[in-house]
Amino acid sequence: MSEIESFNGFPEEGLQFLRDIEVNNNKEWFQANKGTYETTLLAPAQEFVADLGSRLLALDPAIVFDVRTDGRGVLMRFYRDTRFSKDKSPYKINIAGMYTDGQGKKTERPAYGFYMGADSMELMAGMFKFSKSQLAAYREAVADEQTGGELVEALRALGESGDYRLVGEHYKRVPAPYDADHPRADLLRYAGLYAHPPALEGRYLTSEELVDACMDHLSEMAPVYDWLAKYVANN
Repeated sequence: MSEIESFNGFPEEGLQFLRDIEVNNNKEWFQANKGTYETTLLAPAQEFVADLGSRLLALDPAIVFDVRTDGRGVLMRFYRDTRFSKDKSPYKINIAGMYTDGQGKKTERPAYGFYMGADSMELMAGMFKFSKSQLAAYREAVADEQTGGELVEALRALGESGDYRLVGEHYKRVPAPYDADHPRADLLRYAGLYAHPPALEGRYLTSEELVDACMDHLSEMAPVYDWLAKYVANN
């Protein structure tokens, strides 16, 4: 693998490629424009993964920032799995990735993630989905006065720091054996837990400042990641 250079922003041509493939989502068009994809989108994405990953080590020294593009690294595969989908479009219209400690399924590990379309980048910190044993551990930790209180405090501080959204609420009712009027009843209905900041738009995508902007948000969300890593992930 060739040496990864420093990230200087995504070229406008790469963002345009994402717009174009949305309306030309077929193998013929992609093959004719594969060079553009590789040089203006994939290569900068690898640079972004490496630069942001090296910064994320300050939040979690166990973070792995492998730049492979086959799904085994941070980056999600650009090729869609259409076997069980009505949508047979062969390619995604975004660049996405998840930083974890490299253990187990990405969606079942605490993660810092990004999802970039042609005009904006979304970020997340947390866990997309709890396994059965993780779900039990999560509920126990939420119900406990000390550990549940730690999560509430982390979420309170996050809410005060900006317009962050919490995602993962799944169940309509508080699960047994917990009381419906439990002081943290809302959190007991979650099947995964992750936070989102407002999307990064405009000049950030084409600038090296994107890494700094991502770190600002991911640092704010780190207490949610840390709580999940401490009380949920390894169950």
